[in-house]
Amino acid sequence: MPAPSSALSSSAASSAGAITDVAGIEVGHFSDTRRPTGCTVILAREGAVAGVDVRGAAPGTRETDLLSPGNLVQQVHGVMLAGGSAWGLAAAEGAMRWLEERNVGMDVRFGTLPIVPAAVLFDLPMGDARIRPDAAAGYAACEAATRDAPEEGNVGAGSGALVGKLFGVHRAMKGGIGTASVTVGGVTVGALIAVNALGDVIDPDTAQPVAGARTEDGRALLDTRRALLRGELPKPLLAGTNTTLGVIATDAVLTKVQANRLASVAHDGLARAINPVHTMSDGDTLFALATGRIPLEGPGAESRPGMTVLGTMAAEAVARATLRAVLAARSVTVGELHVPCAADLAATKG
Repeated sequence: MPAPSSALSSSAASSAGAITDVAGIEVGHFSDTRRPTGCTVILAREGAVAGVDVRGAAPGTRETDLLSPGNLVQQVHGVMLAGGSAWGLAAAEGAMRWLEERNVGMDVRFGTLPIVPAAVLFDLPMGDARIRPDAAAGYAACEAATRDAPEEGNVGAGSGALVGKLFGVHRAMKGGIGTASVTVGGVTVGALIAVNALGDVIDPDTAQPVAGARTEDGRALLDTRRALLRGELPKPLLAGTNTTLGVIATDAVLTKVQANRLASVAHDGLARAINPVHTMSDGDTLFALATGRIPLEGPGAESRPGMTVLGTMAAEAVARATLRAVLAARSVTVGELHVPCAADLAATKG
């Protein structure tokens, strides 16, 4: 879904590319039709060196410890992002089954073992909380995976995402999932970000809020940062009820140490596009995948980016994808809860 045409769109949101521009990466969504929830799988069937950085204080994750540089496993075969809070981690089991059926994974003598780390976000306020992604949902996301640019907005892990909940869900706006990529010197870095942030989403080019907490009448953006600094107090918060999740992928050859560093630096992109970010009620988690097509050392490497440039590219892709997630989102109504999107407020201003 392309970003809506509006005054809110910026150069960071246009012609942004996609994570599937990285060779070896596929993406599939499953969106539940019973309520706004779902999951998104990022596949690397040939394996990818991986890292992770968890910055939020309330994460829900699976198999992140094995990505530490000091631990044995060198490659993963997919990453699952899901709604449903901790229940949604079950979606990774479906991805494992799908990959095993195709003989994708580590040879452990007694079988082929796919490695699929996962992270979840909290979308339970959107409809019947007993409906959440499970193994069947994860399997279906894999069935839908392609190398085409993935759909954005209210799909997959972004189906039930909200942003700007610091002053209550009734003043929040629709989040979603977005993607972007950057290419420098023949090396590509892409990002896929599911935005369910406690804070506002900011246009990184203009530093202006695009989606987030609204004023009491619901007709305009409050600007959470300024509201907090002038002394307005947020509503009591339940820990872990937010979270922005994402995957950064590159076709560069990286070590596990470098992949973990790339995931860490990529959080700079979240800091540019979300305010406040990494709060006590967010479980912000970014994975990094390196499919290893292009060496950064050796013959011809002098024209290719090093880790400093690669980190800059990752942060940029994350910021752009975060913005695209809310620009592509559409309003939803679930029961008595109506959640507008960025395009709705833009139309009001126009």
